[in-house]
Amino acid sequence: MSTARRPLRLGFAGTPEFAVPALDALADSQRICAVFTQPDRPAGRGQPLHSSPVKNRALERGLAVHQPASFKSPDALQILRGLDIDALVVVAYGLILPPAALSVPRLGCINIHASLLPRWRGAAPIQRTLLAGDATTGVTIMRMAAGLDTGPMLAIRPIDIGARDTAKTLHDRLAALGAELIGETLAALCAGGVTEVPQPAEGITYAAKIDKAEALIDWRQDAMDISRRVRAFNPWPVAETRLNGAQLRIWDAEVCDPPMPPHAPRLDRVPGTVLAATQEGIDVACRRGVLRILRLQLAGRKPLFAQEFIQGQRLDGARFAPV
Repeated sequence: MSTARRPLRLGFAGTPEFAVPALDALADSQRICAVFTQPDRPAGRGQPLHSSPVKNRALERGLAVHQPASFKSPDALQILRGLDIDALVVVAYGLILPPAALSVPRLGCINIHASLLPRWRGAAPIQRTLLAGDATTGVTIMRMAAGLDTGPMLAIRPIDIGARDTAKTLHDRLAALGAELIGETLAALCAGGVTEVPQPAEGITYAAKIDKAEALIDWRQDAMDISRRVRAFNPWPVAETRLNGAQLRIWDAEVCDPPMPPHAPRLDRVPGTVLAATQEGIDVACRRGVLRILRLQLAGRKPLFAQEFIQGQRLDGARFAPV
């Protein structure tokens, strides 16, 4: 029977929350024979084992779940070959698929990537696009190849990045977009209506994995750069500074340019200095411009809006560090 006349036999490989909308969409419209996800990992206090969001959703749906430590093992390849699938849909799986695995499905391994390739190949495209101040991003559906996100593109769909988008809001928008686009692409693929387009040789950038050390704010940067950092690192690892030696996390902020009083001393503009703390927010001097903090959190406390925070903190002339 032609695949155009029956639901595709699919495998699904994914791990984090970003992959769950695609799993749901495909499970509703196609036959998912098995789900591959990373092994359970220790996490949190006491380090109990935690299963991935994809595993949890797959089990809720009654889908078979496999958790190989690597696809280089003969056992994992044997499981994949035994499924007799048309395609393996891969979404933020986090394990390398060797050529022996990529060649198993009849239609290949199809990846949902959260950027407009070839820009932001790699592990953290959502955060890197926000840090770079990109105006647009999107989703690329590609047939996987041996290189890092180098395969030919099957579909691409851009979206605008809003001025208030964070990594969380952009993550959710792109996850939903990817779930929609993969369904359309698979339908077109089995009907012969997809043209593979090689990725351009120009415009290649790499989205390196986020290091927690990047979250530490340097107030000698421009306010716009710090604002992007705040948005890119919400909800993880969360931009942070120090107040009287204590960790202070910045969950929300915006660039502003409040009027300065006449003859204000230059000390007011030392990077990291609190210029004003009002109901509108906490204004902090940067190398260029002013950052208005809107929501923040002291270590061991819950996040507070600025107007709540200043009721219990004296910030007149305070200076955040490190500069």
